[in-house]
Amino acid sequence: MPQLGLLHGRAWAVLFGQLRRPPGAVCIRAVHSHSQGTRDLSPQQMVVREKILDMVVSCFKRHGAKGLDTPAFELKEMLTEKYGEDSGLIYDLKDQGGELLSLRYDLTVPFARYLAMNKVKKMKRYHVGKVWRRESPTIVQGRYREFCQCDFDIAGQFDPMIPDAECLKIMCEILSGLQLGDFLIKVNDRRILDGIFAVCGVPESKFHAICSSVDKLDKMSWKGVRHEMVAKKGLAAEVADRIGDYVQCQGGVSLVKQMFQDPRLSQNKQALEGLGDLKLLFEYLTLFGIAEKISFDLSLARGLDYYTGVIYEAVLLQTPAHAEEEPLNVGSVAAGGRYDGLVGMFDPKGHNVPCVGLSIGVERIFSIVEQRMKTFGEKIRTTETQVFVATPQKNFLQERLKLIAELWDAGIKAELMYKNNPKLLTQLHYCENMGIPLVVIIGEQELAEGVIKLRSVASREEVAITRENLVAEIQKRLSES
Repeated sequence: MPQLGLLHGRAWAVLFGQLRRPPGAVCIRAVHSHSQGTRDLSPQQMVVREKILDMVVSCFKRHGAKGLDTPAFELKEMLTEKYGEDSGLIYDLKDQGGELLSLRYDLTVPFARYLAMNKVKKMKRYHVGKVWRRESPTIVQGRYREFCQCDFDIAGQFDPMIPDAECLKIMCEILSGLQLGDFLIKVNDRRILDGIFAVCGVPESKFHAICSSVDKLDKMSWKGVRHEMVAKKGLAAEVADRIGDYVQCQGGVSLVKQMFQDPRLSQNKQALEGLGDLKLLFEYLTLFGIAEKISFDLSLARGLDYYTGVIYEAVLLQTPAHAEEEPLNVGSVAAGGRYDGLVGMFDPKGHNVPCVGLSIGVERIFSIVEQRMKTFGEKIRTTETQVFVATPQKNFLQERLKLIAELWDAGIKAELMYKNNPKLLTQLHYCENMGIPLVVIIGEQELAEGVIKLRSVASREEVAITRENLVAEIQKRLSES
């Protein structure tokens, strides 16, 4: 142990600093950023986000969905082997009590676990919640490691393609309602893809691996995807070329009919089942009046392993909704599909519950709306305050408190300044800055006459209202605005 007299001046300073620190005190560095792939949302951003979520959820409810919530983390064994190559993106939690846990990767697998655990055979549900993925974030495109998902799913044994068609209708309603610009929904069927792989000569053991390569066609050229199949996944070049002849095709119901006539694909039972369902799906979509928004796209693969039938993905077309905007490439803004075998993975007896659903990409939609707000310089109210309680004189805090209590009790959204003697001009400026439409003013004269002054912030007109009629007059004005 060194002698105290030999300690340098700096060492003495450190030692005394530690001795003076209160027991249990933690030294925290100045924080200049948050963890990668996450973000804070300002009050202005929260207003926009809540409006988007309200529109999405109201559509889900319009179609008869019930709300559901599940834990943010699940047993790790519940999540593994459900996501194919993406399983490596699951966030594992440190073992702290004998359970191996992971943060949920999506809302679909927890829903399937819920159905199996509670022996639910039929359910139409929506779920809004955060999920976590350990991928490289691209903030400009609305991709994060922590993000919100909005899911709608129909579980149960029903006649073919009726629930699937409703899911596509919901996607159209939401994307049209949000006024993001023109969009297209690509549809395919995993059975058709598997049929293509089979007739092209892909070994069954490579189906999932090749499917994940095809899924990258929205981000890579066919040349790049072909190279991955051949060089990295060991697929024969001629097999990859045959796949390329199919997966570069897209069209409408006419392409479905064309695939029925294909000499190779028409010999595959799985592919024929998928084509038959797609033909029926297009009939229902035509009745819903949305067939022109749907494209049969053989390149659509949806990399998640649990899909078993129809799959779909909505993309915005590059033309912005307004001429002043720049195109923003955000990828898909909604996606989903049929997963008839997932619930059975959680059931001890392997009993399946057929399911189909969709997920709305809130973060990507939010990125588009944010860009639009910047382009047009839109101002956003961060509160919903309807009335501000003000006074022009000192020593009127008690009267202001009594008055605001009356307004709150009547269900009116009201605020006051947290000062004993605020200046009237300061109070009125606050109302203008915050967009509060009405001010009620109480002072000595108003108190003596038994009235309250009601002021319109926009026009600056003031009228005297009797105290007993104040609430009714405010409600009348708010209903007219």
